[in-house]
Amino acid sequence: MSATTATDLGDLPDLPKTAAPARRPRDGSRKRRGIGRHVFLAAVSVGWLIPLLWALFTSMRSYSDTAEHGYLSWPHGLGFDNFTTAFDQSGMPHFFWNSLLITVPAVLLTLLFASAVAFFVSRFDFRFNIALLMLFTAGNLLPAQVVITPLYKLYLQLPLPGFLSGSGYFYDSAFGVITIHVAYQCGFCVFVLSNYMRTIPREISEAALVDGAPVWRQYFQIILPLCRPAFAALATLESIWIYNDFFWSLILMETGDKRPITSALAGLSGEYFTNPNLIAAGALLTCVPTLAIYLVLQRHFVGGLTIGASKT
Repeated sequence: MSATTATDLGDLPDLPKTAAPARRPRDGSRKRRGIGRHVFLAAVSVGWLIPLLWALFTSMRSYSDTAEHGYLSWPHGLGFDNFTTAFDQSGMPHFFWNSLLITVPAVLLTLLFASAVAFFVSRFDFRFNIALLMLFTAGNLLPAQVVITPLYKLYLQLPLPGFLSGSGYFYDSAFGVITIHVAYQCGFCVFVLSNYMRTIPREISEAALVDGAPVWRQYFQIILPLCRPAFAALATLESIWIYNDFFWSLILMETGDKRPITSALAGLSGEYFTNPNLIAAGALLTCVPTLAIYLVLQRHFVGGLTIGASKT
């Protein structure tokens, strides 16, 4: 029995040799790549933080100290006197309020109008669907400096009711600045929101339609709540962009008391003398609201960075 088995086994053909499994990268090389990646990210972070830290360092030094020893010297005293002076001298509380009156309505109106357009181009199929989306997106490619001259003349002629503008026109009014912000920011928001709404299954809208829900109810009660992550990310970006704007308020507003906080920094510069330490302190104070907005919406903002990056 054993001899027969041995003979039979000897008659079997040779089995083909299989390729050896690929070797996994060594833990040492993987660890070196991880260290190199972290070193690169740390270097980039430090590069971005250097201007902010330098502004903070300069703002805490007195002008006499930097004038005598230079800005690259070791400080002979640090304090927050420049912050107090900048806050009182420029009238920042008043200009903070002006920025709030411009930023909040502009962000809300931008998200409302952009979401309505995005809902229309993403949930309905028609011939000029893509062309309409491209038209809104192309508006962001036009530099503001190109349209400022005709826009300035237009603002001088468009009337407004007295409760919206003291001058009676779009020019020199907060409503006029809000309008141009909404017009310029809608294109980007339409592009982002339309891509996000395309990821929402159409079966949800079809089920609501079968249940008798009209279009406006689908928009307000179904689609908008599902777009909350996209709204949070866009609200963060738009708030920072509109709050930091200087160009539109400088050109389209004549009265200095109506301008936002970015224009208030100009009040810290004298006609014959400028204190860079004081301006650095004022610039850091103007950054506080945007930093607070980012910290509050940080989780939603980071989650919104991957909007439309993957399909489910």
